[in-house]
Amino acid sequence: MRKRKQRAGGRLNSVTAVISATMVLVLVGTVVFFAAVADNFSRSLRENFAIEVMLNDSLTVQQTRALQRQIERQPYTKRLTYTSKEEATRQQREALDTDPEEFLGGSPIPASFELFLKADYANGDSLSKFMPPIAKNPAVLDVVYPKDLLDNVNDNIGKVSLALLVVAALLGMVSIALINNTMRLSVARRKHTIQTMKLVGARWSFIRRPFLLQAFWMGLLSSLLADGVLFAGMAALLRWDAEAAALVTPMVMGVTLVAVPVVGILLTLTCAFFSVSKHLGMSRNEAYLY
Repeated sequence: MRKRKQRAGGRLNSVTAVISATMVLVLVGTVVFFAAVADNFSRSLRENFAIEVMLNDSLTVQQTRALQRQIERQPYTKRLTYTSKEEATRQQREALDTDPEEFLGGSPIPASFELFLKADYANGDSLSKFMPPIAKNPAVLDVVYPKDLLDNVNDNIGKVSLALLVVAALLGMVSIALINNTMRLSVARRKHTIQTMKLVGARWSFIRRPFLLQAFWMGLLSSLLADGVLFAGMAALLRWDAEAAALVTPMVMGVTLVAVPVVGILLTLTCAFFSVSKHLGMSRNEAYLY
């Protein structure tokens, strides 16, 4: 009867430990998810800043295509779109509800390229380095880009990234403390077994082995449960808002779902290792008083 109660108590303790670890790993996965989404959002924001490259009216079709190919080959180019003089005039006419050709005798609006940079190049230093050579090209009238706005966006992205890093660090410490406490209690409940095995001369590595194995399976099971919760949450978000797919990409989901088991198994194994080592280093009297 007593053994049955001990087994039932052991199972209940294991279930409690798994539930506690699962809740912590859901928290860890949520932080990873938001960090990945924030990175996607910042990259998307920077890659949608348009640089207008206005062209000389004297350019031929061949010269325009040659210049387009030249810019497209550059390492900073994400994409490049061409707007002809006629198309630009039509857009201006629709936007202002006036026809500049009526009182100017012709359209002053030149043909242009809209240049979108890769995220890594969308900053003031890169613009200062790569835009002047384009502006000096005889085929180009002017290069217009929102440098101040881009600098402000990058500054704000930096502040948000720092805030996320601080939050992640705080939650990381909380997660380590909670999982460490869970594993410490799990090991402490079997301190008599550890001391008995020490008395019969068992090696420390032999004593640690079942605890580490249990920690591995606990970490794996907790991670799978946490991944299930996180996947359900991400799927619900995508069903609720289809536009979220632009930020919640398969890469973001993959990083989140892989990070959880890696963190979960490493944390449970590490905490179990140090908890068992602490008990192994105690004398019998210290262990019973602990």
